[in-house]
Parts: sequence; C-alpha cells; structure tokens
Amino acid sequence: MGTADLLTFLKIVGRLKHIRRTGWVEAGVPDPESVADHVYRTVLLSMVLADTRGLDASKAVRMALLHDLPEAVTGDLTPRQKPRDHAAAEANAFHKVIGGLAEKQRSLYSELFSEYQEGRTSEAALVHAADKLDMVLQAYEYQENGVEPEKLGPFWEVDLPEEYGTLLAALKELRVDRISIQ
Repeated sequence: MGTADLLTFLKIVGRLKHIRRTGWVEAGVPDPESVADHVYRTVLLSMVLADTRGLDASKAVRMALLHDLPEAVTGDLTPRQKPRDHAAAEANAFHKVIGGLAEKQRSLYSELFSEYQEGRTSEAALVHAADKLDMVLQAYEYQENGVEPEKLGPFWEVDLPEEYGTLLAALKELRVDRISIQ
C-alpha cells in the first residue's frame, strides 16, 4: 500500500465525521451526532465491556471501528430505509472503502467485518450490543438536553442479549426518572 492509497482510505473514512445519524435527523434532534461520533463511543464501550467479560478486547475494538465504515459510501440508513439486500450492499461498500489497503489488512478487516455482520462470536455480539447501547445512551443525552421524550421513544426499543440488559435497564430507569421530573 502506498501513501496515495492510505490518503484515499483516510479521505473516504473521514466522510463519517460529516455524515449525521439519519435517525436523529428524522427525529428533529438539533445538531445530531455524526457517524464518527457514534463509532467513537461504541469503540470505547466495546473495549470496556470486552475487558469486563474477559473477551478479546482488541478484536472487539477492531470490529467496532470497522462496523460503520460502509456508511462512508452508503450513508447512514435507518432500518426502514435499508433495501432487502442491504447486507450485500454494505459488504460491497466495505470492500470499496478498504480496497486500497494492503492485502493482509484487507483480509483481516474483511474477516472481522464478516464476523460482525454474522454475529458469530461473543465479540461480535458484544459490539452489536454496544452499538445499540450507545444509541440508547445518546437518546438519553438528547433528552437531558431538552429534546422532547416522545421524539426519542423509538430509540429506546432495542433487543439485547440478557447479559447487557442491566445496563439497558439502568438507562431506562434514568429516562423514567427524567420524564417524571419534567
């Protein structure tokens, strides 16, 4: 991989800093987070949860860093906007983003992305959970900053494996406390 290929890769992934999360835009959240903002906390949450659960934190961090890379090409799509063949389109976009990297990196990153998409390991399940937990935490923070709770309701409806339910329940309790104070 040459310098030009690396710069191309960095330019493409840099788009994530400017792509606003579509769900928040549609909900009318003022100045919503970018995809890159979301990825950052998802990575940190993945690291902490993996360390807490004795899983491979390095693997979880890599997966979390890679999980939304396709959005640099596809944009951030809400579940209702995703086409039936979204997984294939996302995989194609992922390969486009990493296309200029060295073969060894492309192979490693492709394997991790595939593992994440398929949710076939504990680390992949953890990153999926961290992705959802970050969304719920972001909804709570928007509510704390004055966004009407009814605009954020759908963002609280997530399914998580039981081992992540405690954190979700704690967030939901904070939400109920916040709503009852208003």
